[in-house]
Amino acid sequence: MSERSGPAGVATVTDAEARKVAFGAFVGTALEWYDFFLYGTAASLVFNRLFFATGDPLVATLAAFASFAVGFAARPLGAVIFGHLGDRIGRKRCLIITVTLIGAVTALIGLLPDYFAIGVAAPILLTLLRLLQGVAVGGEWGGAVTLAVEHAPPERRGRYAAMPQIGSPIGTLLSSGAFLAVSTLPPEAFDSWGWRLPFLAAFPLLGVALWLRRRLEESPLFAQLLEEDERASSPVRQVLATAWPQLLVGAGTALLGVGGFYLITTFVISYGTSTLGMPRWLLLTATLVAAAVEILVLILGGRLAERYGPARVTVAGAAGSALVAFPAFWMIDTTAALAVVTGVTVVTALLSVPYAVSGALLTELFPPHLRYSGVALSANIAGVASGFVPLAATALLALGGGSSVLPTLLLVGISLVTGGCGLAAPRLFAGRDRVTTAGATTA
Repeated sequence: MSERSGPAGVATVTDAEARKVAFGAFVGTALEWYDFFLYGTAASLVFNRLFFATGDPLVATLAAFASFAVGFAARPLGAVIFGHLGDRIGRKRCLIITVTLIGAVTALIGLLPDYFAIGVAAPILLTLLRLLQGVAVGGEWGGAVTLAVEHAPPERRGRYAAMPQIGSPIGTLLSSGAFLAVSTLPPEAFDSWGWRLPFLAAFPLLGVALWLRRRLEESPLFAQLLEEDERASSPVRQVLATAWPQLLVGAGTALLGVGGFYLITTFVISYGTSTLGMPRWLLLTATLVAAAVEILVLILGGRLAERYGPARVTVAGAAGSALVAFPAFWMIDTTAALAVVTGVTVVTALLSVPYAVSGALLTELFPPHLRYSGVALSANIAGVASGFVPLAATALLALGGGSSVLPTLLLVGISLVTGGCGLAAPRLFAGRDRVTTAGATTA
């Protein structure tokens, strides 16, 4: 046990423990986003044809994206359930439950018969599994970030809060890479069993995540709240009653990192293959390159948050995303391989700047006894809106007669919302915690 007492009875943990916790949070969120992004890619390439089979490809794609959005709609329920439990019984216990549920549901999707085998039961069961996945994800990220930050020295919170965020591009690399590999199979093999392999891979990944999660220590701050009996009796209700401005501003700052990402990946994969006629491998390759660059951006973003503050970094990333939105879509519309990869990568890199500092910013908005609930609810309010972004972009594409102008304006609008909320955030920060790390002092 690396936790010990510091000055004036303040609990401390070693920096080595902080790194271990941040790594454990990262592995869990990597599995979370692998599973979640896997569904988004499959919605574009598989579910529209095999589970939502209709005579109209546009209607089938809209139905598949609607089931994708269901997972996001369920995330606030997960935030309420696990936010309450995380602020009452502990961060670590909840994170073990959420990662188990995410992995199990994803593997079950890989075993589910399609529409041509069991008829209408197939899309219904798929949507129900997606809903369960959304509930689990609703409690996962907020807990992972909270645990990482509460083990981190105040002066290094930016980098530790960015660690769970790196799980997003790693999850993208794994999911897109898995689909890229199976997409080389003959069409008949891909449709019958090939697409299932990436989902079934969730079983061994879950085993690794559980092993790491069980070795983590509980948050020293939560242990202190227990000792001093300072837990909120109803944290979710208290957040809604007393911290709703932080809730709305926090959700706005998180919108671009999630919603913008799904627009430039999930929607663009569908747009590129269905409307522009590009091969699947090109769009998946663009996503892979963008995810690799995103890892570097997230690491840099964590350092920038420590130097300039997460709110300023959020505003800068949002402004950059708005500025490059049209040039990036112009490059995608050329269908030239290098231009497509460049366009997707540039936008992903810029919208990843606010995402890199989202954990640091959200945890500053809420006091310790409401933190798990507040962070989870903020992130998942943004998640609900984000889940409908591919659906909205597809509808706007149809409204614009196949032109990318309206979907691009949607990306600009999301960027402006995040930038505006980033400007408002510093006025709502809750202040520093009393718990620190060995060698660090409280403010």
